[in-house]
Amino acid sequence: MPGNLDLNSPAELGPTAAPTAAPTGTATGTAPGTANVSAGASAKAEVLVEALPYIRRFWGKVVVVKYGGSALSRSTAGAAGDRANLADFAADIVLMRSVGMLPVVVHGGGPQIGELMSRLGKTPEFRDGLRVTDAETLDIARMVLVGKVNRDIVAAINVHGPLAVGVSGEDGAMIHASPRHPSLGFVGDVTRVSPELLQRLLAEQLVPVVATIGTDESGQAYNINADTAAGAIAEALSAEKLVFLTDVEGIRSDQEDSASLLSQIAVADLEALIGAGTVVGGMVPKAGAAIEAVKGGVAQAHILDGRVPHVLLLEFFTRSGIGTMVVP
Repeated sequence: MPGNLDLNSPAELGPTAAPTAAPTGTATGTAPGTANVSAGASAKAEVLVEALPYIRRFWGKVVVVKYGGSALSRSTAGAAGDRANLADFAADIVLMRSVGMLPVVVHGGGPQIGELMSRLGKTPEFRDGLRVTDAETLDIARMVLVGKVNRDIVAAINVHGPLAVGVSGEDGAMIHASPRHPSLGFVGDVTRVSPELLQRLLAEQLVPVVATIGTDESGQAYNINADTAAGAIAEALSAEKLVFLTDVEGIRSDQEDSASLLSQIAVADLEALIGAGTVVGGMVPKAGAAIEAVKGGVAQAHILDGRVPHVLLLEFFTRSGIGTMVVP
């Protein structure tokens, strides 16, 4: 990409920033009034021009972004690095909103839940990749997802203005759930999404940030896989795009070969990869949610490497794209 946007520089992006006055003459003989545009400034202008058709295309379109717990804590530089990564993500979301897109953030928090359980002396138990969730673990999950991770993301976005509103799937009976299996305790499947609360927030030009706790008809809470919830929310909102940010670069046709990264794959081909056991581990729920969302009317789903700085901007506003795109 020819140049990088400095999202923290009001001189570059701020609407009230005044341009530097052109020099009236220099010792080298530059004619009075001649613009002395640097190569760097020209490159930044090229970036903006490249982004223009994409801004027009996505104006007014809903984009659901699933921000995983692994992406949230993807830094190897400790807490300071994590905050910087979250700040990059928040700036991307704000820029998307500022150019007319309607982002909805759906987040997980598996690593953070595991960390608090360890601090409380509770040993996590998993079956088929899902956390066994008894009543105490459910309380921990709600505390982490609603009280910590959600608050951190909302605060990071709101540094740029009063835009983000944190909600849980319990709010407005948004995410309806049913138990997955008795052996898993309070782990739920999404039975239905009521999008009215999200639609109201979007109509007010706000950015909803959704913690994935759902409830059944009796009001019992369930911990919901965030990938599955994001897909269901994208389908309910008739989103233009569904994006998964994770800690891998995308889907490979050969797990052992980084050169086999698939930039685009059709739903039927992705189903075949899952059936063949090529897609494994934490990628399975993401791929499954992408398939269901695209089948349900979402135009495209993307699996992107959340470790790449400003990966959302690279995907949405440049020609090259990044990661894997799932299409009908």
